[in-house]
Amino acid sequence: MRTVRLLLLFLIASNALSAQATLPLTHKPESTTAAITTRDLMTRLYMIADDSMKGRQAGSEGHQMTTAYIASELKKMGLQPAGDSGGYFQYVPLVRRHFEQSAALSAGTTALRPDSDFVPIIARGTPRSIDGAQTIYAGVFTDSSTWITADQARGKFIVFGAPSSSNGGRFFIINIRPSSRFAGAAGVAIPTLDIAPPDYLARIHKPGLALAGRATGPESASPLHLLITQSTARTLLGGKPLDSLTSGATGETIHGTVKFIEEPRATRNVIAVLPGSDPKVRGEYVAIGAHSDHIGTRDVPADHDSTRDANEQSWEMRGKSLDNADPSPQQLALVHVSVDSLHKMHAPRMDSVFNGADDDGSGTVAVLEIAQKFATERPRPLRSILFVWHTGEELGLLGSRWFTDHPTVPRDSIVTQLNIDMIGRGDKWDLTGGSADFLSLVGSRRLSTELGDLAESVNRKIVTVHPPLHFDYSLDRAGHPENIYCRSDHYMYARYGIPIIFFTTGLHQDYHQLTDEPEYIDYSHMQRIASYVHDLALTVANLDHRVVVDKPKPDPMGVCRQ
Repeated sequence: MRTVRLLLLFLIASNALSAQATLPLTHKPESTTAAITTRDLMTRLYMIADDSMKGRQAGSEGHQMTTAYIASELKKMGLQPAGDSGGYFQYVPLVRRHFEQSAALSAGTTALRPDSDFVPIIARGTPRSIDGAQTIYAGVFTDSSTWITADQARGKFIVFGAPSSSNGGRFFIINIRPSSRFAGAAGVAIPTLDIAPPDYLARIHKPGLALAGRATGPESASPLHLLITQSTARTLLGGKPLDSLTSGATGETIHGTVKFIEEPRATRNVIAVLPGSDPKVRGEYVAIGAHSDHIGTRDVPADHDSTRDANEQSWEMRGKSLDNADPSPQQLALVHVSVDSLHKMHAPRMDSVFNGADDDGSGTVAVLEIAQKFATERPRPLRSILFVWHTGEELGLLGSRWFTDHPTVPRDSIVTQLNIDMIGRGDKWDLTGGSADFLSLVGSRRLSTELGDLAESVNRKIVTVHPPLHFDYSLDRAGHPENIYCRSDHYMYARYGIPIIFFTTGLHQDYHQLTDEPEYIDYSHMQRIASYVHDLALTVANLDHRVVVDKPKPDPMGVCRQ
């Protein structure tokens, strides 16, 4: 049976990879045109998702190069700068935050040692104090049916049970931020420090970036996140084994302070305006945005092809859908054995740069193409078009938060924000139900029924050019576990009552992997989506009224609710 399974895994990987046509590793740049074309999109994406951009992490040299390229293109187009001091850039103040090793914590009378008993995770917001907080058992991390409520967690230091497999073994999970349900907790701890991979421990010891000062939105203050050992978890919860506890059981009071050292850094949004043609509504804006940053580089290079094989197999096991469970540890073990076999069949192609071609290189270049089309079209739209390339999305929506808190145009003059993040994939090889027409819409009717209706009507009108796009709304479902509505830059606008639509072709096997490369992008699919967003923006800009907001506005200081 083992041999059959390994053969099946090999066939899954080889069939998927051979069925997906891939493009060359490099592409010679060409002059771009006024139209939104696949050639233009390729030229732009192969430039910004190149290894030379070093993964475009906010504040890095590579991201500076990317934003300089965007600004130079906007200048060629003749679009007006709308950043700081008459330029295209809006500077976003950051701090480089790292853990102060002298931190001292105790649970009751027991001292806890940094690195041995606990390791802090660099927070996106300002970490709350946990001094004097009572510990409480929150349930098993991977089973939300066991979790305590938001009210039970508020102000407490919550300790999860470790993720476990069906045979009782523990396994490590990288993302330890469990849910917005626990945003009011003082701290969150997961007992997997003693099984954390060395490369992950090296990564979390590296300094992280956050907004300088106190932000004015969600996560302005956030729970302190810790990785702890199993032994530390028992100590915090009164010495009792975690598998004997009922969710909500309380433990020791935790004392002490975890300190972070902060050094000033900066990154930048890129902002431009196409002035509207009607003086009466020229002061109103339809905003179109994407995020220009990604996640940088990997400390230890990995073989590109083996990584892609493993991702393909794992994604197949999950049914190519976020609605299905992650592969079990037993399935992942089979993947590793299979990939080891595949690895021996070819020389390694080592890689260490997360190029982020789809995330969000696709959105970045799509907005550039939309801007170029608007810049050359006549007549111009009645309202102005505001183009914003946000920085720091991967760090927690930092650039969009800064822009909406410190807008360079009056905030209440923005009538709609259209956000493009990951529109380069979405065919049947990437997800169940995917196709060349697939497009996921999130948030289109959360604030404005009219905006959602306009999105549908504009799509129907393009049938003379090609079949309409197939809209999927599953990621917009209230309570969806992936929390997509809260995870990209559009929410920073929506929290202020600005109607938004988020356009994406969804997550896939190469998301946040070294394998998110330009050669795997579907450029014709991307061109159709970019053209559609242009047409929708033009329609909204030419309305004889502002888009009607007929739904309750959220609290801009509150926590986002999927």
